[in-house]
Amino acid sequence: MLRAGGVAAVAGAGLLGGAAAADTGPFAYGVASGDPLPDGVLLWTRVTPSAGAAPGSGAGPDVRVGWEVALDDGFRTLLATGTVPTGAARDHTVKVDARGLAPATWYWYRFRLGGSVSPVGRTRTAPAAGSAVDRLRLGVVSCANLQAGYFAAYGHLAAREDLDAVLHLGDYLYEYAPGEYQARDVVVRPHDPPAELTTLEHYRRRHAQYKADPDLRALHARLPFITTWDDHESANDAWSGGAENHTEPAEGSWTARRAAAQRAYAEWMPVRYEPGTRLYRRFGFGALAELSMLDLRTYRSRQAAHPLDPAIGDPARTITGAEQLRWLRDGLVTTQAQWKLVGNPVMIAPVRFPSTLSTRQLRALSRLTGPVEGVPYNVDQWDGYTADRAELFGALREYGVRDTVFLTGDIHSAWAAELPGDPLTYPLNRNSVGTELVCTSVTSDNLDDILRVPPRTASPAVEAAVRANNPHVKYLDFDSHGYSVLEVSPARVQMDWFQLAERTDPASGARHAVSFAVRAGTQRVVRVREPLR
Repeated sequence: MLRAGGVAAVAGAGLLGGAAAADTGPFAYGVASGDPLPDGVLLWTRVTPSAGAAPGSGAGPDVRVGWEVALDDGFRTLLATGTVPTGAARDHTVKVDARGLAPATWYWYRFRLGGSVSPVGRTRTAPAAGSAVDRLRLGVVSCANLQAGYFAAYGHLAAREDLDAVLHLGDYLYEYAPGEYQARDVVVRPHDPPAELTTLEHYRRRHAQYKADPDLRALHARLPFITTWDDHESANDAWSGGAENHTEPAEGSWTARRAAAQRAYAEWMPVRYEPGTRLYRRFGFGALAELSMLDLRTYRSRQAAHPLDPAIGDPARTITGAEQLRWLRDGLVTTQAQWKLVGNPVMIAPVRFPSTLSTRQLRALSRLTGPVEGVPYNVDQWDGYTADRAELFGALREYGVRDTVFLTGDIHSAWAAELPGDPLTYPLNRNSVGTELVCTSVTSDNLDDILRVPPRTASPAVEAAVRANNPHVKYLDFDSHGYSVLEVSPARVQMDWFQLAERTDPASGARHAVSFAVRAGTQRVVRVREPLR
């Protein structure tokens, strides 16, 4: 029997600022699904029951929204229906945790308000626990800045017929006001509201503006999402007690701002998360893979002052928090799944930046990655919290854990790297405890954008210097925007990177750039010639 659990409702935006909603009906922000389990999936929509009930407005009547789940897109084989309440207190968003479904099955869903019917969404449940699974395919994305371009990458993923879900690794939206962060200082689509986000109304309106984008709406309607946040869902370089992009008292208290950001995220995202609960969580895909999604902002200590700060190695400082690190370590050590996948918002591979780069190159790298100053650490990544990383890598080595792959966003560039137990002697000691695959940004500025030069002119020299200083890094692309596709099979994990031709073109084409694979049991990344078929 299909049942609904964990029902919630919420809201969103006013002026759309260049990303017009598909229609003026009550379901202008589309439908979405997420967090697939073997017996269920979370369904989402936002309704506009009256003309004044704009996202973030706090206005509009309480209503009941109907929902339906079927085995076909014509809803001839209807499995269940129900209704859930929503209103201005929850910004008129709706979340239904539909359970009682069959594993590894496609379903179609829709919502009703009065005589209006939402667009139809398609979703898929996860395979049964312990079952044999031949293949899992995920779209992988991060860092989608609406001001910096169009979301053609999402449109290309929506057009594919071979994906099971989308993995979004953070920076789903950006908090900046118009003119603060865009495409080479050109605002392609101005943010709404026209201010830096600090209040609940602000965050709701920004979520709604992003949900109004046609390519993002299409992808949400096509596939379930598995998401986590990074920093821009609240503020740049966020940590447990503040953020680089937060000033007290001018912007109010950080506690209030973060609470507003997290509440809007809970309302507007198809995720099993409510304020006061934890975002980090785990998903199983039969015996093939287990995916641990991390939250690396809520519990972390403040970033070190600079790359040579001795606090970087202080065991009292943390990027995960003690409880989450224990949860991650124990899960990786004890799981029976073959592949241990980690949804990781910031890079974990150690990276020593070369001192041979010019001052201009180092400044550009610093804008892209955080403070580097020609020395070993980007202090906003795991490089700034080496005690946590050493504990995690030590556990992987001590227990002989194989086939651990970190899937990472944040850094607006593509990387394929091995994870050395001792980076100073790697690869002579050949002690790799896992691998890391990093996707590019969807639209956010890359190194060529920061340097204001054509792609593949200045960056190759920087990439070569970084690789020379880090032999465990096997691939690096500082210039591309786009998306990735990841396939997990018993034999290997493979990631294909796809590059947009032009992020400021809503109809941009995309081309396959490169593919790397991790063969089972090897702990190494190797280039492969052909993309997935």
